[in-house]
Amino acid sequence: MTAAASTPAPTPASTPAAGREPRARRAERRRATKETVVEIALDVDGSGRAEVTTGLPFFDHMLAQLAAHGGLDLTVHADGDLDVDAHHTVEDVGIVLGGCLAEALGDKAGVRRFASVLLPLDEALVEVALDLSGRSFLAYDVPFAPDTPGLGSPPFDPQLAEEFLRAATAAAGITLHVNRRAGRNTHHVVEAVFKGVARALRDAVRMEGGSVPSTKGTL
Repeated sequence: MTAAASTPAPTPASTPAAGREPRARRAERRRATKETVVEIALDVDGSGRAEVTTGLPFFDHMLAQLAAHGGLDLTVHADGDLDVDAHHTVEDVGIVLGGCLAEALGDKAGVRRFASVLLPLDEALVEVALDLSGRSFLAYDVPFAPDTPGLGSPPFDPQLAEEFLRAATAAAGITLHVNRRAGRNTHHVVEAVFKGVARALRDAVRMEGGSVPSTKGTL
């Protein structure tokens, strides 16, 4: 009697076939309004390289921290109405960067999804928890006095860190909680926020499987 031929087990749609290269997690976007022109290129699986020009040197420094500690390759060119206020530039960079992240991650199959970190920077300590949930939510408790001096020249109002993260999480579909545990130096606190978000994002986007990490089957 002839043995029946065996049938290979089907490969799940979310798992790359053997020998096939995984999808490159990259995106490029441009957004132009009467207030700003923002162009961003993002590679989630980068090496921490950053090329950033926004007209706000301190913000450039923070975006470079996001790239370096998030393992991202990031190019940001922004031309905004800084003579009016820095708010438009910071918010619009957040919108475009969040959109790039959403596009680069695609259906998020295989990502770790959740991550959290306590990030110290000298006397500052910031707690960050992140979920690539597909639902936009920002809980931000990093208070500064209204008269806190801006950082750099032109000045970056430290409260703009919240506006950047609000715009980015809305565009990316991320749930993000950021809390200051300790800190007196404005520069240290804001930098700890960006580094904490970067480290949490780096962990959350890490590939550790093939399926979408949700009982719903989608994020």
